[in-house]
Amino acid sequence: MSVESDQPVTVVDIAIVGAGFSGLGTAIRLRREGIEDFVVLERHDDVGGTWWANTYPGCACDVPSHLYSFSFAPNPEWTQTYSPQPEIRAYLRRCAERFDLYRSIRLRTEVTSAAWDDEAGRWTLETSGGTVSARVLVAGIGSLTEPRVPALPGLDTFEGAMFHSARWDHDHDVAGERVAAIGTGASAIQFVPAIQPRVTALHVFQRTAPWVMPHTNRRISRRERRLYRRLPALQKAVRAGVYGAREALVLGLVKHPRLMAIPERIARRHMRDQVADPDLLARVTPDYAVGCKRILPSNHWYPALAQPNVELVTSAIREVRPRSIVTADGTERAVDTIVFGTGFHVTDMPFGALVRGRDGRRLADAWEGSPRAHLGSTVAGFPNLFLLLGPNTGLGHSSMVYMIESQINHVIDALRVMRERGAAVAEVRPEVQAAYNRELDAKLSGTVWSTGCSSWYLDASGRNAALWPDWTWRFRQRTRRFDPAQHTLRAAEPERVAVAA
Repeated sequence: MSVESDQPVTVVDIAIVGAGFSGLGTAIRLRREGIEDFVVLERHDDVGGTWWANTYPGCACDVPSHLYSFSFAPNPEWTQTYSPQPEIRAYLRRCAERFDLYRSIRLRTEVTSAAWDDEAGRWTLETSGGTVSARVLVAGIGSLTEPRVPALPGLDTFEGAMFHSARWDHDHDVAGERVAAIGTGASAIQFVPAIQPRVTALHVFQRTAPWVMPHTNRRISRRERRLYRRLPALQKAVRAGVYGAREALVLGLVKHPRLMAIPERIARRHMRDQVADPDLLARVTPDYAVGCKRILPSNHWYPALAQPNVELVTSAIREVRPRSIVTADGTERAVDTIVFGTGFHVTDMPFGALVRGRDGRRLADAWEGSPRAHLGSTVAGFPNLFLLLGPNTGLGHSSMVYMIESQINHVIDALRVMRERGAAVAEVRPEVQAAYNRELDAKLSGTVWSTGCSSWYLDASGRNAALWPDWTWRFRQRTRRFDPAQHTLRAAEPERVAVAA
């Protein structure tokens, strides 16, 4: 028996899910193109995406500030060369205000399902704020959205405070507590040094040691900020220089992995300079190639681990008890709070289970544990769906905002092609998607990411479904134009639009 909703159905041409860099960037481009028939659906209380959700102590971006912003909206007010979370969040809010987006954004609106109606040629989205019908669905949710918490035996019996770094509980004060920090990834190397001076004991549970490089972050002086305001071309030149320097890392990560011996020497020297204890030095030294897992910048990680109230634990967790954690070697450590710095569902995004394409097939089922798309955006069997930061669009060296803008170019051009050809529906051809992913897999096989380490880049099958294995400017070249020959275009049923190859 179906239950009729009292809420009216919202009918729009384009629905955008998420109000982070991807969603806001798409909305801005649509408005600049004169397209107003869209809505942005955001589950949080304000815009910002991952930079709204992640508020843990010490949270900051590990990509230089001048590159981690929209190319069309430079920010001369960055106070550091690597921006802290509050500044990025404020920047995104200013962008939403500057481009008058709030009138098109529905905050506190969570999408619970999205289903394609092939006959109508439209998506039906069920949300916490009612039903939305849209011809085109743009998923701007990204991969660093849903926190991953390991299924540790006995975790449900723990009686203390427990939260993921991406859902930091600011109502809970860790001062004076015995804290367990599980994980040593990009978030942990920031929040561990931040909370270390305030806690009585800090047990850092490490499965794999990260490669850590010296951090080059510094304050941006008032004089520099004044120059950027007066001479926008100067900031643009700095951005270009930063982009070029970061892009050079592709030579080692992708083209010639043997070149990673250079950053390895720098990282090893950084370890030796900051870690005096031989036993600790041995435990923080990775046993895999630099770059196989994400390289992390920090000048505070190693000194924090060396503090007398910090213990680096390398024995695996056997079980969690009501007030303690027991490791495989039999040691029991009393803890008051557990903080998970264990990453996100990247290659198994929960969003995939919410989306149903033609014949009601779920996106997660179509992927079968190994996400694949054409240009990281379109998926056969899911017409008019455009993923932003979809499979194989991630980077190990540069700014995701660059990749986002590239994909937005593709979406805007797809809308242009459809409009000019009188098409209502576009769907990538299965053989095109398959050929593209074979090409990706061939390129990935020779990269540093395929040298044998276990990382969140790899999906359930062991395939790297996260990273783009080439220069980022080549990705921009490929997404600059929407190729109608690679897609099936059709008007609303039953008329079809023939496409010449």
